[in-house]
Amino acid sequence: MSSTTDPVAVWIEKERFHGEVVDCLTVILRTRGCSWNRCLMCGYRRDTDPRVTNEDLKKQLEKALKRGKAKILKIFTSGSFFELDKEFRDFVYSTVSKAGFEKLIVESRPEFVYRVEEDLEKIEFELEVGIGLETSNDFVREYCINKGFTFEDFKEASRFLKSKGFRVKAYLLLKPPFLSEREAVEDAIRSIEDVKGLADVVSLNPTNVQSGTYLETLWKRKLYRPPWLWSVVEVLKSSNLEIVSDPVGAGSLRGSHNCGKCDKAVVRAIRDFSLHQDKSVFENLNCKCLKLWELTLELENYSRIPLFK
Repeated sequence: MSSTTDPVAVWIEKERFHGEVVDCLTVILRTRGCSWNRCLMCGYRRDTDPRVTNEDLKKQLEKALKRGKAKILKIFTSGSFFELDKEFRDFVYSTVSKAGFEKLIVESRPEFVYRVEEDLEKIEFELEVGIGLETSNDFVREYCINKGFTFEDFKEASRFLKSKGFRVKAYLLLKPPFLSEREAVEDAIRSIEDVKGLADVVSLNPTNVQSGTYLETLWKRKLYRPPWLWSVVEVLKSSNLEIVSDPVGAGSLRGSHNCGKCDKAVVRAIRDFSLHQDKSVFENLNCKCLKLWELTLELENYSRIPLFK
C-alpha cells in the first residue's frame, strides 16, 4: 500500500502566466478523495487513501516543494481542494507565500468554492480555481457524465469567485461517453461560447479511458473510442477564448489519438498552442488520416439521431 506521506506525483511543467511562459510546480496529493465520486469516466479514486490525515498532507506538500522553484504552484487533490480541512488549506496558503509562489491553481466542485470566504485573509497571491464543468449542456453532464450539478451552479460559483477577485478555469471534457465524434466537437465548441464572461481560461480535456471505470467497460466492449486528436485541434482552432489542452495518454489507444503516425506532431502542436495561443502551429499539420477523420464526422450525420437541435 502506498505511503500516506508521499504525493502521488510531482513534476515541473510550463504554464501561461500573464502572457508569459513560466515554470509551474505541479503536485498530485494523495487525499481521502472526492465526496461525489460518481463520474462515469473518473478513475482518480485509485490515487486516494482513507487513512490520510492533515499532517500527512502537509508532509506530502513539503516533499513536493523539494522538486524545485517555480512561479506557480498547481495542486490536484483527486477531489475538491475546498473540501479539505481548513487547517490544511491555511497551511497551503502560508506555504505558497513563504515559498514565493506568485500563483496557486486548485480545483473544486461548485458547491465547495464558497468556503474560500473563510480563507480570504490568508490569500496574498493570485488564485485560480478550476471547476470541472465538462459541458454547458445539462443533459450531457447529467446523463453522459453523472456530474451532479447544473450549468447554473457553475455560473453562480464563477460569479462568486470573480467577485472576490479570483480567476476561474473551466474544465471542458471532449467526448464524454455516448456522444459521437461530431457531437463531441459541437458540444465543446458550444460550451466554450457559453462560458464567455464566466471563465478566464478554458482547459479542454480529451477523455481518456481510466482503469476501473464505467467508461472502461464501454471501451473494452468497443462501444467507445477516445476522441481523435484532429477533434482537439478543431475545437482549439474554433475558440476565441484563452484555451489550453494537455491530452492525457495522447497517442495511446486509451487516450486521444489519430492513426499513430502523426500523433506526436499533432500533440506537439497542441501543447505549443496551449503555451503561446498561436493558431499558426496548426497550419502545416497533415496526414492521410485527416481525411478519415473528416469522413467519420460526415458519416455520423447519417448514423446517429442528433443530440442537439
